[in-house]
Amino acid sequence: MEEPVAAHSRYEELARQLSAIGAVKREMGRILPQDCPPASAAVLTLLDRHGEMRMSQLAELMAIDMSVTSRHVAHVCERGWIEREPDPADKRSRLLRLTPSGTEMLQELSTRYTAALARYLGDWSDDDVGLLNELLARLRTSFGDCRTRAHHDFNTRNDLTTRNDLSSRNDLSTRNDFSTRNDLSTRTPAG
Repeated sequence: MEEPVAAHSRYEELARQLSAIGAVKREMGRILPQDCPPASAAVLTLLDRHGEMRMSQLAELMAIDMSVTSRHVAHVCERGWIEREPDPADKRSRLLRLTPSGTEMLQELSTRYTAALARYLGDWSDDDVGLLNELLARLRTSFGDCRTRAHHDFNTRNDLTTRNDLSSRNDLSTRNDFSTRNDLSTRTPAG
């Protein structure tokens, strides 16, 4: 059986590595077109993945406030990448959907993202890239869908943050590194 200290040390290192993923995501964000910041790319990706939806659902998937979501939606609407149509079920609401121009932008984003990954990981073997894909998918599965926990009850979150346990705080703070805000990584190149 493994010593608790050894396991704790291993998880501390994992917490440091997960925190460092933020730098990788920022670097990948630099390859995006100037008029399509990471949040806009996330809006397009989520609409592509989940289909048309109301802004409230988009805000939930992005794990951000409605006012922030509204600004991101306005940005992509102004560029013609999405459209807002009345919801037939509730005329007071609008449904967001990708336009052909938005689909073209997603293809450009995917091409840029894939080319950057190929450039940065060019010295990795296919087996190493495959292993990384498997381990990241397993990590996401272990955490479950973080977006659905973004709105869980305050007491549960409060218990996690007040615990005098460094690794729990690191886990909570690094969860944001894996939010969908900048998540193009789960989009397949073929779209």
